[in-house]
Amino acid sequence: MKKSLFLIFVSVLLVVSGFSQVAGIPREETLIGDVINGRATAPSNFNVFTVTWRTSDRGVQQLMLEPLWMMEPVRGEVINSLAAVGPIYNEDFTQMTIKLRKGCYWSDDVEINADDIVYGIETTMKYQGMAYYDQFNMYIDKVYKTDDYTVVIELKEPNSRFHANFIDRWGAWRPFPKHIFEKVEDPLSFDFNPPISSGPYVLKDYDAGGYWTLWEKREDWDRTPTGMLFGEPKPKYVLYYYYGDETNKIIAQANHNLDMVASLSLEGFKALTQRNPYSRGYRKEYPWVFNGDPNIQGFTFNTDVYPYNIKDVRWALTLAFDIVDYIGMAYDGVATMGTLHLPPTPYYQKVYYEPMEEWLKNFTLDIEVNGEPFKPYDPDAPLRLAEYGRSRGYDVPDDPEKIGESFGSGWWKYAPDVAEQLLKRNGFTRDKKGKWLLPDGTPWKINYLVGEDPTAANVAAAQQWRNFGIEVVTITSEISTDLVSLGKFELTPSNAMQEPWGGHPDLSRSFSSLHSKYYKPIGEYAVVLNGPATGRWTDPRIDEIVEEMEKLDWNDPRNTELGMEGLKILIEEMPTIPVVGRPQMAAWDEYYWTNYPGAENPYMIISEDWPNFKYVLPFLEPTGKK
Repeated sequence: MKKSLFLIFVSVLLVVSGFSQVAGIPREETLIGDVINGRATAPSNFNVFTVTWRTSDRGVQQLMLEPLWMMEPVRGEVINSLAAVGPIYNEDFTQMTIKLRKGCYWSDDVEINADDIVYGIETTMKYQGMAYYDQFNMYIDKVYKTDDYTVVIELKEPNSRFHANFIDRWGAWRPFPKHIFEKVEDPLSFDFNPPISSGPYVLKDYDAGGYWTLWEKREDWDRTPTGMLFGEPKPKYVLYYYYGDETNKIIAQANHNLDMVASLSLEGFKALTQRNPYSRGYRKEYPWVFNGDPNIQGFTFNTDVYPYNIKDVRWALTLAFDIVDYIGMAYDGVATMGTLHLPPTPYYQKVYYEPMEEWLKNFTLDIEVNGEPFKPYDPDAPLRLAEYGRSRGYDVPDDPEKIGESFGSGWWKYAPDVAEQLLKRNGFTRDKKGKWLLPDGTPWKINYLVGEDPTAANVAAAQQWRNFGIEVVTITSEISTDLVSLGKFELTPSNAMQEPWGGHPDLSRSFSSLHSKYYKPIGEYAVVLNGPATGRWTDPRIDEIVEEMEKLDWNDPRNTELGMEGLKILIEEMPTIPVVGRPQMAAWDEYYWTNYPGAENPYMIISEDWPNFKYVLPFLEPTGKK
């Protein structure tokens, strides 16, 4: 009991004290952001260039470091950061050239040049504990400069996607200062404190307990990619603060001690906006949610386990799933449905969903209904979801375009009668109570593996299949991630596909892990943690697509065609069921700062934990409140 009271006391103290712990900093000149990955366990260590986790989202990746290239999912582009142009390959992809942006400086007044890149790559290859040690040693033959702003990397074998190691998308190889690291005996044990910055902010102070890190704008911010590309960041200071659980974050923002929190529950968001009139979401009105996160959530079948190795079974479970009922139960209607194995972000809706809409409408399953091939696609599903929102008393627009932007372009029909036909033609039957039996006459029981604490989405999904007459046993486990990776599961909620780049049409990042050469039998770790690869699914047609992608420049228009071909195969086979884009409930307090990248002006990805956040800061405007 005493321990519980102590934890409550500490929790309240954090919320009440918050900003006041950082003395002498004007609140009106300071932006406060949430730290989503926990308190820094080694707060004095800023060496994030090793494989050891250093809580890089306390401002290190968002403010202190600039990468060579930055992926921007909302803009739909790859931003040339420290690099002046995109990667340059020779004809057979055995050589990659990096052209650096001139005039960029480390915060200690030393120019960033080719020596930093060459030294950094060579150091990474020398020490096994450095991040990207394996990738670089696998592919790099040698690295050298041809002038102060040009670096050439010669590869051991052709690799048209080697630049992927340098594109920041919540992680990449980032340059570090040669003139600092070359003076230390061991770069692995080096704390890099005080850190030297390539980004627009420098370290001002940090909490020895790991709760907060304070950054101050560089006087020479204009000698950073951020300043050159987007102008002067508006806040003089940025404070990253770990408040702990959601309740603390809500209280902190309600008291104007937390300007940005990237991810709240729907209930928490509602509680916050009721308490603080200055708080808002990505959308000012229902459904509030941000749908630009490049993540497609859904369910993964283990296709090495009967009966999920049968396509008809996988499709039957899809058609027995009422998407509107599910989103209503799981998210109170606040989610964007995704038909493709690709997140339904505004960018991907434009690049893939819209061009494939006609194909989706004409796609048929190998089964007839009323004498006609069955077309499972339902373009009206978003309209039904909008109607659900209205039934809950929310103000939902009538404009189909706005409905599509918020709720998606369509999903699969809720067709339990067709699902029944698919199962019966494979020998499944029902008992007298309507419960499904396997072809051998035993009850069909789905073992549904979830995390330690089932979410509302987990419960809602299980209920869909129970409504259809299948016994669903929800198995909770704190080691569910390991079990899924080892293939020791039947059905599990997960990303329906490995995440794509988010801001580029090339889908090799998603498809590459599906090549049969990466197949792992049950009991061995899959190469990725999500999607069909963890479900042990392969297809020779996908192999051909991946192999052709590898021979093409990632900007080649043929890549988009290959991406569509691959997406069609995934739909035909349905090794995973894509359901919704990750619903991200962000909250911003507009008491001190305005012009956040909301739906009315989506100039950058919204999250203060993403490395792109440095590019948001020049657009913010102070309100003048003290």
